Amino acid sequence: MKSKITIVGAGNVGATAAHWAAEKELADIVLTDVIEGMPQGKALDLMETRPVEDFDTSIIGSNDYKDTANSDIVVITAGLARKPGMSRDELFEANKNIVQEVTTEIVKHSPNAILIVVTNPLDSMCHVAKMVSKFPKHRVMGMAGILDTARFRCFVSMELKVSVEDIQAMVLGGHGDSMVPLPRYTTVAGVPITQLISKERIDAIVERTRKAGGEIVALLKTGSAYYSPSAAVIQMVEAILKDKKRILPCAAYLEGEYGIKDLYVGVPVKLGAKGIEEVIELDITNEEKAALQQSAEAIRGIVEQIKL
Repeated sequence: MKSKITIVGAGNVGATAAHWAAEKELADIVLTDVIEGMPQGKALDLMETRPVEDFDTSIIGSNDYKDTANSDIVVITAGLARKPGMSRDELFEANKNIVQEVTTEIVKHSPNAILIVVTNPLDSMCHVAKMVSKFPKHRVMGMAGILDTARFRCFVSMELKVSVEDIQAMVLGGHGDSMVPLPRYTTVAGVPITQLISKERIDAIVERTRKAGGEIVALLKTGSAYYSPSAAVIQMVEAILKDKKRILPCAAYLEGEYGIKDLYVGVPVKLGAKGIEEVIELDITNEEKAALQQSAEAIRGIVEQIKL
């Protein structure tokens, strides 16, 4: 029996995620949205690319959660996108209500699913999904660290003019301006970037990584990033469906790890068939710990506003 992925939200992120997943032939896909015709049209468009790109994935579009029944993984992208000058936190109230409604429907039709949240502000939206679903912590997670790490790797590649394939990186903390890129754990073919790039340039790359989402919002003017976020979430989906046991940075619910309790924070985890199978605790410096705690407190400030 084929696996089944539901992607909630047929906007740019959701539809592009469906595209990546379909090309990889990961599972049958249901693309759902409240706007009549939009998920159906995008699903049909994707179906019609199959003879050109040689994949046989089934993609259906729907406005009815009944079609999402018995999904193995549900990716939640539904919500308002940021506009120029808008912080992720300003999205909180509107998107909280959307994620609450979506999660209620998903639980009804797919009680055994793994939830991956993409909607911003991501860390607090993971809390909403966990509180509403009452799913165990290993089955509710957020896509953020892979995206932030990809951006960091991209900027290092641009700086050194080397292949991104040789760059490994790690970013901890919340998905926003308080994230904590770790240059010590960022390498090029095993060589730490601290040996290859000056501290001044590393600091500039770290700052650009923190502001990367806003940089794209400012350029687009009418939307936010979608190619890289959608690719990042499908990397998580693939790791789970194929039980790859990949070590990837994701928003995970911490219960004392890194000295943080009862919060979703970006940390490296092992992703496999059960979802988050292990939280990996890195050996970090006092300065890095302080930055991570500061990031966690920024998340806690938003989470404390959640009233369901």
